[in-house]
Amino acid sequence: MSILLTGGAGYIGSHTVLALVDAGFEVVVVDDLSSGFSWLVPARAKLYVGDCGDEQLITKLISEHQVDTIFHFAGSIVVPDSVVDPLRYYLNNTVKSRALIATAIAQNVANFIFSSTAAVYGESGRSPISEAMPLAPASPYGSSKLMAEVMLRDASRAHGMRYAILRYFNVAGADADGRSGQATPAATHLIKVACETALGRRRALEIYGTDYPTRDGTCVRDYIHVSDLARAHLAALEHLQNGKSHLILNCGYGRGYSVREVVSAVKRISGINFPVQFASRRVGDPAELVARVDRIRNELGWEPRFGNLDIIVEHALLWERSLFERFDTVHGARSQVAA
Repeated sequence: MSILLTGGAGYIGSHTVLALVDAGFEVVVVDDLSSGFSWLVPARAKLYVGDCGDEQLITKLISEHQVDTIFHFAGSIVVPDSVVDPLRYYLNNTVKSRALIATAIAQNVANFIFSSTAAVYGESGRSPISEAMPLAPASPYGSSKLMAEVMLRDASRAHGMRYAILRYFNVAGADADGRSGQATPAATHLIKVACETALGRRRALEIYGTDYPTRDGTCVRDYIHVSDLARAHLAALEHLQNGKSHLILNCGYGRGYSVREVVSAVKRISGINFPVQFASRRVGDPAELVARVDRIRNELGWEPRFGNLDIIVEHALLWERSLFERFDTVHGARSQVAA
């Protein structure tokens, strides 16, 4: 039996592929490479370039590779973009998820693990946020993910497929061995943007909003190392394979850092006092998102290995320093980054 993973050529997906193949699993990756890179997929995994919503393709791969578990990472993830172009997000995150879930059920896939987001909580005004909090997304991105969660829950109840929903808080960092990291052009993730600025690839870092009701006026987020997040997926898989009940879990560390604090950490660790500019708030950005994480620790026995902001920043900086050298080894890749 093997695992089918959508979006495995992307940031979080590629790290989860690494964790799976390191643990000895056979992994089949489906990615349309619209935002991912084939070179991020380790050679031990099989990569098929295609759409996760292509029911014919997914049916063929499930049958050929005897897939018993699907990890669903593919989708669109930028909150401000979702406000400008909501229908694209409902297509990529909701409609295509519906097609994938339907195919999984039709092919008797046993387990389905879904990549969700803390954006489903919206602006709750509470901190930390537990999984039992009311769900009120403040952006089409959050709404599109919540719709997929509901479909997965209801379909699984009707057909018996076991599932886990992992709600990510802010993912950052890179593989400690330098095998993967965030390579997306024009990325919006704060730690990556700050590292790019420190290394001279951006003229300045913009801070969006300094009048939030937080300790220093900037947004507060719970940052989780991408490799710790990948390990959480493996723990969720083990839980489901042991025949245990469905899961809905927050993925974070249970503590938050403000934008100013993150910027200070990147400046300190890089040794570079890069320029910072201030801009108005972005639509759909809650003031504070910090996870309550007792459920993931109790249900899965998961504990972070890299639960420290300095380590996250250090790994992110190492990745950024090596990124152009990595692209130089792949035909045409440098032009994709520079675009």
